[in-house]
Amino acid sequence: MHVHAYEKIWLVFAILLILLLLGSVTYGAVGPGVAMVADSEDQINANALDEDDRFAEPRVERVGENHYEAYVVAFQFGFQPDPIVVPENSTVTFQVTSRDVIHGFEVVGTNANTMVVPGEVSELTVEVGEPQEYGILCNEYCGAGHHVMEGKLHVVPEEEFEETNEGGESA
Repeated sequence: MHVHAYEKIWLVFAILLILLLLGSVTYGAVGPGVAMVADSEDQINANALDEDDRFAEPRVERVGENHYEAYVVAFQFGFQPDPIVVPENSTVTFQVTSRDVIHGFEVVGTNANTMVVPGEVSELTVEVGEPQEYGILCNEYCGAGHHVMEGKLHVVPEEEFEETNEGGESA
């Protein structure tokens, strides 16, 4: 059987294209270091968050110079604390968990966006600048009231933060 030269060229081109596709999919899956939540991660009891020191009283606390941690609990259909108040020009690490179903946690206007799974703690860091207000949305369908699930992140001047947070806790 004789294969025409143009057919050979197109056959080689098609095979190279398939190999390129498989290579890019493989690299996209393992190259950037994206990984699923590991089974080795510490699990928390979503039904007993009151027993976990981090989430018994959701709050914002100082952990370093201009670095704060916000412990947030998502539930149907809100976030606690609400609003989350942080000082201007600081770095905020959000530790977010859910007490009931899968939720989303997106700080609108930033690149902070994560899925919140019951029994897991999602961690993400945001740098905030001048005083302003950000919206917080749930972007994972979580039930009939999903459309009203929102919160606020208030970035306030340092003095105002210290007044409302009684100085915060030092590192």
